[in-house]
Amino acid sequence: MPQHQDHQVVRARLLARREELDALDRATAEDHRPIELDQTAVGRVSRMDSLQVQAMSAASQRMREAERIRIEQALKRLDADEYGWCVRCGEEIAPARLEADPALATCIRCAA
Repeated sequence: MPQHQDHQVVRARLLARREELDALDRATAEDHRPIELDQTAVGRVSRMDSLQVQAMSAASQRMREAERIRIEQALKRLDADEYGWCVRCGEEIAPARLEADPALATCIRCAA
């Protein structure tokens, strides 16, 4: 791991973000429930709104899952003492990039 990174601080940030994602999953669990088809219970416009909320929630869930995977991969790189190095070219990832997102796996050149 490059000298500028503190192993424990990075791990704590990654684990905290993973917990935030888990909390968001729990908080939005209600948005994943099936939409009722009874038109007397939910008007047409309300049903369309509910379907839109459900679709947005599903998209958010997919984004959280992708981020969770990136976090798990970063934790594995930490354990293997490969954190902070680009997984494509092997060059050091700029400290500012890792500060902005500790789960990044590539340098700016390879990310482009």
